[in-house]
Amino acid sequence: MKNKYELVVVGGGFAGTAAAISAAKQGVDVLLIEKYNCLGGAAANALVMPFMPYWTNVPDTKERKYLCGNLFLEIVEEMNKISGVGKSMSTFDEEILKIVLNRMVVKYGVKLLFNSSVIEAKKDNGKITSVLVYGKSGTMGFFADTFIDATGDAELCALAGCEYSLGREIDNLCQPMTLCFRLGNVNKEKCWKNHGMINSLYNEFKEKGLIKNPRENVLMFDNVNEGIIHINSTRIVRRNPTDPFDVTQAELEAREQVFELNKFLTENIPGFENARVISTGMHIGIRESRKVVGEYVLTEEDLLSLARFDDAIATANYSIDIHNPEGTGTRWHEFNPGEWYEIPYRCLIPKGMRNLLVAGRCISSTHEAQSSYRIMPFCCELGQAAGTAVVVAKENKTDVRDADVKKIQNKLRSEGFAL
Repeated sequence: MKNKYELVVVGGGFAGTAAAISAAKQGVDVLLIEKYNCLGGAAANALVMPFMPYWTNVPDTKERKYLCGNLFLEIVEEMNKISGVGKSMSTFDEEILKIVLNRMVVKYGVKLLFNSSVIEAKKDNGKITSVLVYGKSGTMGFFADTFIDATGDAELCALAGCEYSLGREIDNLCQPMTLCFRLGNVNKEKCWKNHGMINSLYNEFKEKGLIKNPRENVLMFDNVNEGIIHINSTRIVRRNPTDPFDVTQAELEAREQVFELNKFLTENIPGFENARVISTGMHIGIRESRKVVGEYVLTEEDLLSLARFDDAIATANYSIDIHNPEGTGTRWHEFNPGEWYEIPYRCLIPKGMRNLLVAGRCISSTHEAQSSYRIMPFCCELGQAAGTAVVVAKENKTDVRDADVKKIQNKLRSEGFAL
């Protein structure tokens, strides 16, 4: 068994997969470690869909400008080729996503390790020297020149002793967890015709104490399959996504909410008379948990001012979308057409670390800022940026901490980044 790589990426969601692909296609020897049995992260394992908007419309021309980079667009294009149900930039089938990501990492020579979790990180002089991984055969050790934490929960960084924050700054409460689910046997024509009556009736039931779910509305999306509706409406508050006992309790509470919502819809909304729960996420969806404290902390003020940075390596514009960590309500700020902000490379560098980067929703930011860039297309973009930084560091024989940002930016611009 080979145990030394140039790059070890931990976490096979959009951020980790993009980081691994980006580095490997440019000549880096990469191992990608994923705790579950597929790539795709929350999309595959927590049934999170659709993709939230990752573009802006240019005011003068009305032209759509993508802010995610070409790799994410390539993934979407490959899914559309296989699906055979028309071109979509938002809705997708997670089974098709899994096979597309498999094929892409194999194509570019990434070494994959599924069903394995990193349980220890050894560190010396600001560098991770190796990680200990637990898998089917017991423990395995892996060495690398560089590591990328794309776990979402900053698990590798926590194991390495990096500083991090949890949730919002005032009380460490995180955005609610949500267990997404699918209803089958839905008459879609009747369902969407009667969609407008759902939330008012739902809130009537809440006021009468017939609904325990603290969420203020029922959020549903169409699914690519006949008779199936996707629902993203369970809400678990005041639970710590990094505490295994809290997550266990969250899973129990959320499953009760799934069947509460199913009962409400089947008994009250035309089109759902014969609906039944056909699937739930393999694990509950986590919007927010640990955020690494990096060399720069992205803030809400940066987002609202449409900040520009000399070391920018990503752009984003999804709304500041904060689900109330304590109960009912969602805070929302939408960016105007033609507006976006930049994310600096320093947000990917944990304080004091020389050969470790973070990518995805656990980069360095405040609670408010994280609520915007956390969506999957921008996590993919951040992963691609991190993988490209590893390439530049290798070319210049430096640590990623000292990678030439101008060279990183030039490579990213050539790959469709809006820098």
